[in-house]
Amino acid sequence: MSFAGVSIIRYAGSDATGHAVDVSTASGYHLLVVADYPYVKVSAPTGKAIASLPFMVGGRRWCIRYFPNGDTSESRQYMSLHLQLADKDVREAVKVQFSFSFVDELDNQGPACIPAKKAHDFSSCHTTRGYQYFWKKDDLEKSSHYRTNCFTIRCDLAVATTVDCFIKVPPSSIQQHIINLLLSKEGTDVTFNVGGETIVAHRCVLAARSSVFKAELFGPMMEGTIASVIQIEDMEARVFRALLSFIYADSLPEMEVDTVEERDAQELSWLQHLLAAADRYDLQRLKVLCEEKLCKHIAVSSVTSIFILAERHSCGGLKEVCLEFLKAPSILKEITEADVFDDIVTTCPYLLKELIAKFAS
Repeated sequence: MSFAGVSIIRYAGSDATGHAVDVSTASGYHLLVVADYPYVKVSAPTGKAIASLPFMVGGRRWCIRYFPNGDTSESRQYMSLHLQLADKDVREAVKVQFSFSFVDELDNQGPACIPAKKAHDFSSCHTTRGYQYFWKKDDLEKSSHYRTNCFTIRCDLAVATTVDCFIKVPPSSIQQHIINLLLSKEGTDVTFNVGGETIVAHRCVLAARSSVFKAELFGPMMEGTIASVIQIEDMEARVFRALLSFIYADSLPEMEVDTVEERDAQELSWLQHLLAAADRYDLQRLKVLCEEKLCKHIAVSSVTSIFILAERHSCGGLKEVCLEFLKAPSILKEITEADVFDDIVTTCPYLLKELIAKFAS
């Protein structure tokens, strides 16, 4: 979305300062910075609005009306926010989708969020729409949005055209269709045997996603694989199923759990095996997703095995996280007391070497 400027409010009764940007696009956002909030709150009675600088989005001029102590007596414990159409003589209603959020609430902002909002009509008869109970003042002052007597509100808005109002493009469903293809087993043309379990798939999908599968199923290695069952050695069936799920869905699948009580230990083992499988079949995105998840499992008891895994499969980022974990004095003390250090020296001497280099740098 296009940036439509920033307005700064310092106290009631004073005009906002800053810089307004007139954007030609149908959507944009404007920032309202409330500086010296305690003074603003004291100086503005209930029902008193402080206006932002006027800014243009979608061919119309707008402003934000901020009520520090609510727009009516019913909302005096809250701050109220309204979007106002500043243009005069607007005879035909303008349909607008808009939202207010704190500037750090990224999930509530941008072009992906605004289309989901209800469209409101703005005209000369209805110039203002907004939120009477936007945020309770006491809650604001205790929140992470409020820092050093200051907070920033972001107003996202999109002026809807006639096409926007009547033609809604549905979201893409191709991912679900491809997943359904795997689940239904319709049209499968390749069979695998993994740990005694038979698993079927579509060779074209596998080849499109993995260069290794492409070589095995369509390259010089394909001879004898058309009609026969392909044996997958050194891999659990549930890991291979997870690998296929990623190939079809492009997202990290849910782990199959044996017992809820041992979920963390199972997930650690499962992620390690899945990372190795991702490296084996050249699925780099899956490999990185596993690395990211494994970072949350690094502990005194697991750091050695995770580091060895990272070294074996060239996971530079995961190695660095392990080294950063180990260099903390409290962790080193715990490792020494738990006799894990002796295990590192015996099974993973190059980890010790890299750790020393890390300290030296």
